[in-house]
Amino acid sequence: MVIQNFNFLATTPQRKMVLELIEKGLASIQPDEVFKKNVSLNNNSLSILDSSYDLNSFENIYIIGFGKGSALNAKLLEDLLGDKLTGGFVIDTREQSFAKIKFTRGTHPIISKENVDFTESVISKYCALSEKDLVIVIVCGGGSAMLEYPHALSLDNKVKLEKQLLKSGADIIEMNKVRQHLSNVKGGGLAQILYPSTVATLIFSDVPGNDITYIASGPTVKNSTTTQDALAIIQKYNIAEIPRAAFIENPKDDKYFEKVKNHIVLSNLTALDSMMQKAKELGIRARIYSDKFQNEAKLAGEKLINETENDEMLLIGGETTVKVTGNGVGGRNQEVVLGALPFLDENTIIASVASDGWDNCEAAGAIGDGETLRKTKELNLNPQEFLNDNNSLEFFQKTGDAIMTGRLPSNVSDLMIVYKY
Repeated sequence: MVIQNFNFLATTPQRKMVLELIEKGLASIQPDEVFKKNVSLNNNSLSILDSSYDLNSFENIYIIGFGKGSALNAKLLEDLLGDKLTGGFVIDTREQSFAKIKFTRGTHPIISKENVDFTESVISKYCALSEKDLVIVIVCGGGSAMLEYPHALSLDNKVKLEKQLLKSGADIIEMNKVRQHLSNVKGGGLAQILYPSTVATLIFSDVPGNDITYIASGPTVKNSTTTQDALAIIQKYNIAEIPRAAFIENPKDDKYFEKVKNHIVLSNLTALDSMMQKAKELGIRARIYSDKFQNEAKLAGEKLINETENDEMLLIGGETTVKVTGNGVGGRNQEVVLGALPFLDENTIIASVASDGWDNCEAAGAIGDGETLRKTKELNLNPQEFLNDNNSLEFFQKTGDAIMTGRLPSNVSDLMIVYKY
């Protein structure tokens, strides 16, 4: 099973149902399952969703992959293409062996020299391609950190900025708007580098709403924002002043994007649809509330509980935000559940998990219900104190309600469930 402590957590029939839906959703987004549904090769014709690429038309075929899960997807593609593949570069946080692709183990969520060196190798190798080249780009969650070549900022200053962004409370789109205008490869920058080759981008979306402009900061997507937009976000969140010279306007010429096709092969709707089907099998009245839910994590649970009707299960995909003020350990999913505890009753369950199994710590998320409330009282815990210190992991370790999966190779933002029974 994907949820390692499923049996330990499934202490009531209702808890078991919620965990079964989470299990089904997580299983549906794993690379093997997604790849075989969306990519195939027949008679030298590569099919990606509803598009086909005649491989006889190209002299060289390359793969560039970045983000969490990109390595396994690149391996599946390498095996499919076989001798037709010329080579490639992939960076991921999980090791993978390849026959023709050079692998780099990168870092996330903070960039590193390894990430920048990887990106420099990609630029150097593929900056002079021709119309006879096909580049298949695999974009996964965490790609903003792993494909990075700062325009003018030093690595140390870029790392400082990233840490400030992550703690600022800015949502993923705001953060990626800033990132786009500080990088030579984001906001369509990679498409410009790969021009005039044909580019097929396989996108595994981790951005609520699936706006491809912001998934991994849109390296192969034309971007309409400006440096002024990025500066406004810097000012909004009182982030340390950055020299204007560090910013870059992203490429706007249509020619760089005419032979680029961006395919969304996975999003949290994949997981939500699978969870909805499982709910029907279990005879539960359920509805998908949103696939692009956004809110402050500590307030999100109350809102979602209020939106759920009696005898209903609400299914939610999205990404909440946390403004870090404490020194504790935990992530936004556990904070969603921790913040919801005062609004629970004996017949309500809430759960929230990071789809990549890593909620800024070893837990994927948490589940909370009447049992959690009883354990909280028995252990004399004050949820608000843990919330104030952003220390949700320790709280749920004490109550035994942390959901554990280990790191997972797909990332489609977060999955949340509220069940009133």
